Amino acid sequence: MILKNRINEDIKAAMRARDAGRLGALRLLLAAIQQREIDERIELDDAAVIGIIDKLVKQRKESIVQFQNAGRFDLVAKEEAELAILQVYLPQQLTDEEIAAEVQAALTQTSAAGPQAMGKVMALLKSSLAGRADMTVVSMQVKAALSASASTR
Repeated sequence: MILKNRINEDIKAAMRARDAGRLGALRLLLAAIQQREIDERIELDDAAVIGIIDKLVKQRKESIVQFQNAGRFDLVAKEEAELAILQVYLPQQLTDEEIAAEVQAALTQTSAAGPQAMGKVMALLKSSLAGRADMTVVSMQVKAALSASASTR
């Protein structure tokens, strides 16, 4: 099933169940998808929808940290609930070992060495790992691998 259709079906199910929290989170997601489709005048595929979901998940994580620092635990709970709903639509997340293997494969494929190759490696990884891994973690692993390869020369 196409991801966007699945989200629409889940919205209908949330309406029937009178689940206001889930319904609100799914409507925000659908609004973000529709806004991008209108802005770019295209029909989004599953990869683009996953990119939007990934962006919303990242926003929720940042909001949770900010609300915790401000002592707004009521808002933390709301954001965590939305985060859990959004993460259902993301593919299975990769482990650190799987990310490390992907990083090594990308380094080999691009013949990258040294910190100046960071952009080339990240561009390759971003397309293959979108939605399956936290790109901050990927970036740290690439930076470490490139620094290690630069110091062994």
